[in-house]
Amino acid sequence: MDAALGPPAKMAGLDDELTPMMAQYFELCERYDEALVLFQVGDFYEAFCDAAERVARLCEITLTQRTDSTGEYAMAGIPIDNAESYVETLLDAGYRVAIADQVEDPDEVSGVVERAVTRVVTPGTLTEAELLDGADSNYVAALADGGEYGLALVDISTGACYATSVDSETAVADELRRFDPAEAIVGPDVDVDEASVFGGACLVTEYDADAFDRERAESRIERYFGPPERLLAGDAEVRATGALLSYAEYTRGKSGAVGPDGEPVDPDVDPEGTLDYLNHLTRYDPREYMLLDAVAVESLELFDRRSVRGHGNLTLVDTLDETACALGRRKLTDWLCRPLLDTDRIEARHEAVGELKRRPGTRERLGDLLSQVYDIERLVSRVSRGRANARDLRSLAATLAVVPDIREALAGAESRLLADLHATLDPLTETREEVEAAIRPDPPQQVTEGGVIREGYDEELDDLRSTERSGKQWIDDLEASERERTGIDSLKVGHTAVHGYYIEVTNANLDSVPEDYQRRQTLKNSERYYTPELKGREEEILRAEAAADDLEYDLFCRVRDAVAEEAKRVQALAEKLARLDALVAFGEVAATRGYCRPSVGADRIDIEAGRHPVVERTEESFVPNDTRLGGTPRENGETATPRFVVLTGPNMSGKSTYMRQVALCCVLAQTGAFVPAASADLPILDRVFTRVGASDDIAGGRSTFMIEMTELSTILTEATEASLVLLDEVGRGTSTADGLAIARAVTEYLHDEVGAYTLFATHHHDLTAAADDLAGVANRHFETSREGGSVVFDHELADGPAAASYGVEVASMAGVPDSVVDHARELLAADGASAPTAGSDGADGRDGTPGRSAAPDAGSGVDCRAGADDDIEALLREVDVATMTPLEALNTLADLADRVE
Repeated sequence: MDAALGPPAKMAGLDDELTPMMAQYFELCERYDEALVLFQVGDFYEAFCDAAERVARLCEITLTQRTDSTGEYAMAGIPIDNAESYVETLLDAGYRVAIADQVEDPDEVSGVVERAVTRVVTPGTLTEAELLDGADSNYVAALADGGEYGLALVDISTGACYATSVDSETAVADELRRFDPAEAIVGPDVDVDEASVFGGACLVTEYDADAFDRERAESRIERYFGPPERLLAGDAEVRATGALLSYAEYTRGKSGAVGPDGEPVDPDVDPEGTLDYLNHLTRYDPREYMLLDAVAVESLELFDRRSVRGHGNLTLVDTLDETACALGRRKLTDWLCRPLLDTDRIEARHEAVGELKRRPGTRERLGDLLSQVYDIERLVSRVSRGRANARDLRSLAATLAVVPDIREALAGAESRLLADLHATLDPLTETREEVEAAIRPDPPQQVTEGGVIREGYDEELDDLRSTERSGKQWIDDLEASERERTGIDSLKVGHTAVHGYYIEVTNANLDSVPEDYQRRQTLKNSERYYTPELKGREEEILRAEAAADDLEYDLFCRVRDAVAEEAKRVQALAEKLARLDALVAFGEVAATRGYCRPSVGADRIDIEAGRHPVVERTEESFVPNDTRLGGTPRENGETATPRFVVLTGPNMSGKSTYMRQVALCCVLAQTGAFVPAASADLPILDRVFTRVGASDDIAGGRSTFMIEMTELSTILTEATEASLVLLDEVGRGTSTADGLAIARAVTEYLHDEVGAYTLFATHHHDLTAAADDLAGVANRHFETSREGGSVVFDHELADGPAAASYGVEVASMAGVPDSVVDHARELLAADGASAPTAGSDGADGRDGTPGRSAAPDAGSGVDCRAGADDDIEALLREVDVATMTPLEALNTLADLADRVE
């Protein structure tokens, strides 16, 4: 994104004197120099000069030329009726787009029509349905630094607004991952690593310092939400929230707002309406929720697939999404982002899900009713901003109409949450009745051309429409009466937008034209006439039609304004319907897929026949497995079950799936959902840590091993006794000696110092010896057997370490050529007692898997065989693979190849 586009360069060779319209265009470009201005000219949004060249290139439209008294210059236009698709293209290219609309009626203005920027379209402040990504939330964030970081977020399309404080960059990144904002503004005092904190997909802008001023921020917050001292904690929170509101005003074209550069934006009108629907601010403490950082969210595939292959590309949210409306989908996502820590709140959701699971008729009835609920959260924001049309109001009325039926379906509910919903769902009866009385059932898209207001709603409008209809009926009857009067059987009565009503007579019948006919238009084969009476009727119809259209629009705006006054009630109803939809979805999943109600608050993880909620939906048969971690000490002081399990077994045996399913069961339980298991007793986890899978950061100069160690550092320093830690192949990417040493040290630290619930999958079979030395460590493995010379993965968890790695067999199953596999088996037979050097797929001599002997210098990870050149051996001894960048590794390899040649 260009941080500051600047006004388009003026046309080469032009004088400073511009036509009034172009002077207006350049003035708006200077005022909104951080955005690409689209300037309304008739039915098109135009860009000029170098901005036109950008628009033409990106949107793949024709670049034309405009000529006026000052010269010739480039011009590119997009049709207003289809502007959204082009705006989306410009957003994807990294631009903000300032929409400059005509704010005066051209027919009523002498001279240039006034234009003003009515909204600035940015990735985080979208409200247009065509640009939003389905039902998903779309947040913009603001970050301020004041000793601790203040973070504020708002979804302009729904009015959801949040604020919190955190104490580190890492914590900021974790909170941002919960909300996944499309855009962020930062104060001038913020100095963070943008790439690691915000991620590459978030558009980050340093915003006007004055907007982050404490006094200005307090004033804005009070205008929207009330006294900030009662709502927020800390200076940074207040400044971030105030700046965010300032930015929201700026993007809505609101009078008194300032742009990112601090310059005032003060259009003569405020066509986008108000932001008064931003009327509720939620201040939350991150410690109220289980923390799922970006690494855990990605590893567990809560919302995005790490790979496009396998599992039908399903994620956890896809698997659980039995919601019936957009409100429920957003709520489901929100709950998964923020699993609860409060046992009472968790159990309240479990009670509701359990009741819905037991009552299929109620569940089905509620699902049918909720499917009739529109996205009233976004709808009421359009209403409040004056952007809603008549169909939006009918959609709101249709939603309100089903609320009484939803309440009736909840009658007799026993669980706390469902009973509360039954008692408090607000049908807004007066609002619904007003809309139904005023707006026709199937109104047109446009609200300024009539056909919107019901007959009988307004007496004056009915009189005007009656006059209009009677006039048109008189004209409809005119053709027959004039044929009879003139004797011209081919006479026709018609209408054009330019010439109005006319009587058409062919040239062959001109001799029969009465004297009172007055010529209106001459055609090739006919003449068109009007009569004084026809002219009078036409004027009467046009006056009535124009007056009726104007009155209809005025009446519509009154109804829309009345609905806007109830925005807070509509938002409260939307929140309750969203919660109900999410609970019904949880109940449906629990009933149809055999999920059980978990018991939360235990001192252990005890899952019987647990399953992976995503994988089981894509596999023909899924093998459930038990999990037991932690527990009450026995009388002799020993722990009934270990808190740390070393997990071994060959690749493809199910280790990673198993670890993830344990984590997902815990996340689901604290979300308030049932879990895929026969039974589950679970603790309240404060955080889930994952060190799973391999990745690197080539551009950042970080190897896979370096990223692994960075993630491991976070786990060791931040995990607590109430955390769940998943470790997969820690120590790969370096020599076996180094990797095993790191893995063993990590095991001892987590066991002795942290005490977290831990699952550690490894191919370092020497690590299984930790179970003999540490009381809280146990070995588990996945069973594998041979049938007819082939390996069969049973996917069943058993006590003790694995007997073999079956690496050669897995290679064969993966399609490695037979000659290579056969040679590997020969080496396996010859070197069965050798120790491996590879930390990922190798094993030690204990299971009979071959491997190279450790290098003389264990830190180098190099096997220096006898007879190697001394200089090559010396160079290899100096290589530190763990710290090399990919480019350095390639250069070293090229140097070695040159020396060998």
